[in-house]
Amino acid sequence: MPVYSIEAENLTKIFEKKAETEGKGLKHFLRRVRPKKEEIRAVDHINLKIEEGELFGLLGPNGAGKTTTIKLLCTLLIPDEGTATVNGYDVTKHPREVQRSIGVVTGGERGLYWRLTGRENLWFFSQLYNIPGNIAKKRIDELLPLVELEKRADDHVEKYSRGMKQRLHVIRGLINDPPILLMDEPTLGLDPGSARVIRDFVKDKLQGEQNKTILHTTHYMEEADQLCDRIAIIDHGKIIALDTPGKLKKKIRRTDIISLTVSNLRQADEKRLQTIDGVKKAVTVFTDPTVGGATIKIHCDNAEEVMPVATEFLIRNGARIMTLEQAKPTLEDVFVSMTGRKLRD
Repeated sequence: MPVYSIEAENLTKIFEKKAETEGKGLKHFLRRVRPKKEEIRAVDHINLKIEEGELFGLLGPNGAGKTTTIKLLCTLLIPDEGTATVNGYDVTKHPREVQRSIGVVTGGERGLYWRLTGRENLWFFSQLYNIPGNIAKKRIDELLPLVELEKRADDHVEKYSRGMKQRLHVIRGLINDPPILLMDEPTLGLDPGSARVIRDFVKDKLQGEQNKTILHTTHYMEEADQLCDRIAIIDHGKIIALDTPGKLKKKIRRTDIISLTVSNLRQADEKRLQTIDGVKKAVTVFTDPTVGGATIKIHCDNAEEVMPVATEFLIRNGARIMTLEQAKPTLEDVFVSMTGRKLRD
């Protein structure tokens, strides 16, 4: 029987948003019209079972519900419906036990004290966990070399690069040596070198050597594909697919994908591609709108039939085709196939 470190059943979080009212003049105030409140289901009845030692990915666009899910699991938010347990503890009934069981790593530069050194930041957070001084010092000395920060440990954080700050974020989440790590877009905005250091550390050290359970949210498809044992794709607060990266991509193997890079593409022609016989979806990303530069992915039943028709259509309407190939499905193609829109929309 598998041991689950994280379980969620019908987990739901609803936020209220004030709807805009018409007629904000004198009549509005005299009548004391109260705006109606609109409900936003940031997390909508999601179900998860993450096994002990698993590196589990939560993949979705900005605003899909990834960060809200993390906040529910780490007790920063209280669920409106459903239940969740972390390390066997209910997030609403036993929040202290949950907090002792987890480390939280966020993307961006918040959560560190810039006027303190890297070592002082780690010491500060160790004391919030009431870690005895001798154990904390030893743990800090062990953590710093893992992310190549030992030589800069006594520099003030304000002098760190963004990549160094993010590496400090990661080991800050490990200061209490938690069995479970919640990582919310830890490579967001990093250069490729810094992102690789963090990915390798997460996969090789944290999961491979220390057998930690990791919930990793991202909207980078390649990162999820490389790192995660299983992936849940979330959109508008709902989980729309959950499986291993390989099996998710196999689900659309019966769909052919034509990939093109073009220039001189008009906005109107993007929509007209959808009307070609045999085309299921055509997803266009404009890389340089000033010259009509774009990448196009056409999902179809039969690439051999659709390719000549699509290329003839583009050339006839003035587009220049730079590259053309039949591509293998990616996680982004899985998302497009299921939602009809780009992952980064």
